[in-house]
Order: sequence, then structure tokens, then C-alpha cells
Amino acid sequence: MPETRRNLIYDLIEKKGEVTIAELSKMFPDVSSMTIRRDLDVLENENKIVKIKGGAKSISHLSRSMIKNNNVEDDYVRREMLNPSLKDEIARKAAPLAEEGRSIFIDAGSTMMSLASNLLDGRYYVITSGVNVALEMSLNKHAKVHLLGGQLNRSNFCVSGAGALEQIKEMNIDIAFMGASGFSAEGGFTNGDFNECELKKAVIKKAKKTIILMDSTKLGKNMPYTFCQLSDIDALVIDKPSEKLLGLVRKTGTELV
Repeated sequence: MPETRRNLIYDLIEKKGEVTIAELSKMFPDVSSMTIRRDLDVLENENKIVKIKGGAKSISHLSRSMIKNNNVEDDYVRREMLNPSLKDEIARKAAPLAEEGRSIFIDAGSTMMSLASNLLDGRYYVITSGVNVALEMSLNKHAKVHLLGGQLNRSNFCVSGAGALEQIKEMNIDIAFMGASGFSAEGGFTNGDFNECELKKAVIKKAKKTIILMDSTKLGKNMPYTFCQLSDIDALVIDKPSEKLLGLVRKTGTELV
């Protein structure tokens, strides 16, 4: 039975922390690797695991690791891990907005990683503050990738600080894809790190067009630092806007994707 098999897969992932599809195929020789992948899709959509290349990881193991490392934005990062389908949906909606042959900035964060995964075929000039985003974009042999230098935030692999700010001053940005840890009508778009906030401000100031990617779980949430207001951006990509957000969007004229 599929449900029994998925329960066994979940128990194994919880026990080991991480498993590969090859391991699972040996464990269940009577089903195809495609069936195993579908089982992992189901478990991920049930917020039980996080799929990785060639296998899956336990959410509880990832969460414990983040807590042990004193992650400043742990609650927000954990929510992103618990909503993988929203993250993927937002990335797929945003990807067509990245125009080939243009200078684009891709922010750090797991949603931006999903965006990068959807941009592995076109010819892009990419500037990014995300170390993992740069590595993902390097898989696109047609893309030219510039990783900013500066201070590394281990919790989200973002590079920021004075060095990054100085580099942004010398760069042209056509389209900026930005992430946010929270949004409210009063606080605008916010995040939890001062240096990252200053970098976001600088990028938005330089960009001809700014697009924010954010899932609906962050609506009504405030982090300590505001980097822009709804009126400062051109488009917002979100999975499920609230009625309050729809009202604000109508007032500012911001495009909702």
C-alpha cells in the first residue's frame, strides 16, 4: 500500500536525518524510482520532509541544527522549509519576469534558491548576495554570475556589509528580485539583519525595476528593520494575497503576480 510505504520512508528519514533515492530504491525493489520520487513529493507537501538533490532530509533534523546554531531568523527560515510548495509556486511565477540579456540581481534566501533553479537555461547577467544562489546559477553555462563580497551570514548564506555596498554603487541593475522576512501595512517589507537591510535598500535604489518574492505566511509579520514600502516596488509575487494586501496594492498601483 502506498500509504504504508510512505510511512516507512518517513520513519527512515526521521531516523537517519537524510536518505538518497538509491537507498530507498534498494529498500523497495518492487517499485520504480519514479514512484519513490512521487512518495517524496507527497511527504514534502505534507510538510514532513524537505527534498534535496538525489534524496530527502528530515525537517526536524534541519530545525534542530538551526536552533543549535542560534539562527537569528530561525522562525522565518523554518516556515520557509515547512512551505516548500509555496516557495516553488512563487519561484515558477517569478521566473518569466527575468529577462534574458539584462542585468538582474537575485537576493539571498531559500525562495531565491528556488528562483535560481528555474533560471538554468537562459542567458542572464546575475548579481547576487547569496552564496548558494551563485552556486546554483553556476549550473547555467550561459549565465555570467557576480557574487558580492563582504560579511557572511551563516544562517542564510547572505553576503553583506560595507564591501557589498561599495560594489553595488558601481553596478547597473535592470531588475532586482528581492526577498522579505515579513510585511505589514505599518512596517512595510522587513528583515532581521541590519547589514542585509542596508544592502537591500541600496539594490532597490539602483534597480530600474524591483520585484519582491514572498509567501503569504509572512503577511502581518514584522522583523526589526524595514528596507522598503509597497509603493517602492514594481511587482509583488505571492501565492495568496490577503484582502488587506489587495486593498493596499490597488492604492499603490503595484503589480500583483
